Amino acid sequence: MSEPLDLAVRGGTVVTASDSVRCDIGLRGGRVAILAEDVPDAAEVIDASGLLVMPGGIDAHCHFSQPSYGGAVCADDFESATRSALCGGTTTTLSFATQVAGEPLRDTVAAYLASADGKAMVDYGVHLILVNATPQVLGQDLPALIKRGFTSLKLFMMYDGYHAEDKQIIETLDVANQEGALVMVHAENHACIDWLSHKLVAEGKTRPHHHAQSRPMAVEREATHRAIALAEVADAPLFVVHVSGREAIEQIAWAQSHGLPVYGETCPQYLFLTAEDMDRPGFEGAKFMCSPPPRDSANPEVLWRALTNGTLQILSSDHSPSRFDGPDGKKANGEDAPFTRIANGIPGVETRLPLMFSEGVSTGRITASEFVALTSTNPARMYGLAPAKGTIAVGSDADLTLWDPQRKTTLFNALLHHNVDFTPYEGREVTGWPVKTIARGELVWNDGVILARPGRGRFLARGTPEPVLQHQRRKGLKPGCPPTITMN
Repeated sequence: MSEPLDLAVRGGTVVTASDSVRCDIGLRGGRVAILAEDVPDAAEVIDASGLLVMPGGIDAHCHFSQPSYGGAVCADDFESATRSALCGGTTTTLSFATQVAGEPLRDTVAAYLASADGKAMVDYGVHLILVNATPQVLGQDLPALIKRGFTSLKLFMMYDGYHAEDKQIIETLDVANQEGALVMVHAENHACIDWLSHKLVAEGKTRPHHHAQSRPMAVEREATHRAIALAEVADAPLFVVHVSGREAIEQIAWAQSHGLPVYGETCPQYLFLTAEDMDRPGFEGAKFMCSPPPRDSANPEVLWRALTNGTLQILSSDHSPSRFDGPDGKKANGEDAPFTRIANGIPGVETRLPLMFSEGVSTGRITASEFVALTSTNPARMYGLAPAKGTIAVGSDADLTLWDPQRKTTLFNALLHHNVDFTPYEGREVTGWPVKTIARGELVWNDGVILARPGRGRFLARGTPEPVLQHQRRKGLKPGCPPTITMN
């Protein structure tokens, strides 16, 4: 006789990236134990009638407990950020440990992991950020950390003190590919941004809306093109983060059409905001400043097409929480500060899924299964979390989000659970809402009530990302053969 179930979710419609079916789910020991038309009795039962039961969201691009840029501090630590995540239906986060100059990379990672101890409410993985890819780092430190489950790393192509030169990018791509890790790039041309920023400031063009003028689509297009070329030379997969503009998408689509293993993500701010938002009176435009910036009003439609045709595989939040008021946020240098001294970034870990469900699923732009692929299944495969995460299958982690597809909610910052004093989506109505979140078999969010305790989240040592595995398998194929992986 089988062991009794801990929790049964009954009467819902189970949605995965591949199908949708009315069935019950039985959970035991933090994992999915049974999928059946009618599961046995359990210690606890949740009635999911009328609800969609989906894999918990995976937010693959978050910033918290990190140093910030421009004099601000990161407003969210692991506790507040993961609390906000679970309330928005996300059960796994991937954030960044940033290399500190002059400090061994392993020490940077140890300090970052320590910042999560006793705080994380959902499971979490960690990307690395390399700012100084020395022979020691590439030859010893990075391979050792990859073996410990840090199987993705990010390089900046811009920002003073952060941006990597082309040779460093090639060398990092080569080492990562050999060791089984995926390289991510923030693709903007450093020299162009530096020149444009100085020119604008010299002309007295210093307000938040000038931020977008310092970063036109051309600088993202050039850096994306260059990163793709460097990855091609290194014969390595590449992931382009927070793709914002149609010109960068054209570069990624070209690479994919030529059989190159190039992948990318976009974020809600590029689907739902535009450069005009930074034109708001006074300092209000600073609430919408992020890098790359939102683009013109014609741009979101191109991003939607890229998400539905597979050019982009993931929707992440790029949650980058700086407060608006106070001495440690966007106003750290005063309301008269030039855009070059205003902290970039906006919050979004809690609103990512409701916004995408409302504007994607509820409007019919995408199917419920495509929503699951973009927000959970593809991130799991891209970053070495599958098959435990990103799906609902016997043996997978019992990470579930229950959606009321009809519930209408108006987004106000007072409704959210981050440690930020604004949301760029204030007053926006969404249709569809995550009413319950289950993380590793435990009900952690129950229709407005947080049940999770700080420290329940676990660090996730990740396996080899699927794009790296696929690329290794393709080595014997003729050049130009299209990628065998379909992430969407």
